[in-house]
Amino acid sequence: MWRALPFVAMHLACLGVFVVGVSPFALAVAAVLYAVRMFALTAFYHRYFAHRAFRTSRGVQFVFAVIGASCVQRGPLWWAAHHRHHHRHTDTPDDPHSPREHGLLWSHMGWFLTRRAFRTDLDVLPDFRGFPELRLLDRFDTLVPILLAVALFALGSVLESAAPSLGTSGPQLLVWGFFISTVVLFHATVTINSLAHRWGTRRFATRDDSRNNVLLALITFGEGWHNNHHHFPGSARQGFRWWEIDVTYYGLRAMQLLGLVHTLKPVPATLRRPMRKDA
Repeated sequence: MWRALPFVAMHLACLGVFVVGVSPFALAVAAVLYAVRMFALTAFYHRYFAHRAFRTSRGVQFVFAVIGASCVQRGPLWWAAHHRHHHRHTDTPDDPHSPREHGLLWSHMGWFLTRRAFRTDLDVLPDFRGFPELRLLDRFDTLVPILLAVALFALGSVLESAAPSLGTSGPQLLVWGFFISTVVLFHATVTINSLAHRWGTRRFATRDDSRNNVLLALITFGEGWHNNHHHFPGSARQGFRWWEIDVTYYGLRAMQLLGLVHTLKPVPATLRRPMRKDA
């Protein structure tokens, strides 16, 4: 039960908006932190650490692991280990967050608060468990979001005196930049576990309930093309068609042009053909 207390406290802290107010600067900070951290989750926690959909250097790997840890969704090893387990057992009793097996609310946010979900199974991560910096980040994963929260409070406090025209403050940036941005980020991310297994279309006849949902794809930078993803998890691109917006993939292509990532795995042409009429 104690593991749920920080989660509940994060949500309650969002009510602080009625005390600190709002400013365009605070909204901009919240939006930027949502976007940067969402990309770290989708591109690196998911497509890189969980699926090895591309390659990168050790330095870039660590930088985005740290950014991902600031999302308060545990460390990269924990995240990747649980996601690999999910793909092995999708929508079976062994899947920790299957709406079919455990209900919508449990799949959305109940499963990760359990004792069973707390452990990181390093046996399924032979490719990453040898990096001591990643193991250290997993062990002290709460340190990164705490440092982010402190930095936002400090920035707001400085700007309150140095640039009063911005109308912001330390408490305001803390509430908007950290608490609200992080809570919205969390719920957007986990809609893929819950809603993307209930509502949408199925282009491919996978052995699970995964669905493509354009709205979820927009708020999660491409993760909502979930049936595509379960059909071929190893691809760096989840929007298989040109009109399937996949912001994460566009970001990875830009990073590839800059030499920061390489070897983005494509979707084989033979696997793009739909297998259902409701595609």
